[in-house]
Amino acid sequence: MDHTKRHFMQLLGAGAMLAITGAGTAMTGMGHAVAATITKLKLTNAQWRKRLTPARYNILREEGTERAYSSALNNEKRAGKFHCAGCELELFDSKTKYDSGTGWPSFTQPIAGHVETKTDYKAFFPRTEYHCARCGGHQGHIFKDGPKPAGLRYCNNGLALEFRPAAA
Repeated sequence: MDHTKRHFMQLLGAGAMLAITGAGTAMTGMGHAVAATITKLKLTNAQWRKRLTPARYNILREEGTERAYSSALNNEKRAGKFHCAGCELELFDSKTKYDSGTGWPSFTQPIAGHVETKTDYKAFFPRTEYHCARCGGHQGHIFKDGPKPAGLRYCNNGLALEFRPAAA
């Protein structure tokens, strides 16, 4: 199936889910509901360049990847939330973070409806890439080698996140 047909079939499937549930949500490729209530943030490339550092722009807007073990967030163990560095939407609760040994901050699940997925072929084989549901900022990839019960690993670029500790 070519890329255009596949994209059409994904859209058709999401539309069917909306019609069946009537809940105002669509399903992403990994089965996560996307809340219809999140207001999208759309900025020009020039506005994003003003808002972000060059390294964050590369990751969030150009779908780059930071070097493994380069993020201080790998060692973050406090209670709190991890927010999108592009728009501040909460993406992960610290309760879902774990040490995957891969060199990138890893999580077992996002906050419901706060990420969207798409298929990425940049590594010559299909991978599931995920983005912030508000600004579309690239966060990382989902792998099926995480801990049980879901078995998913949300492998995130540390520069794509900002950590906010919970109030004491």
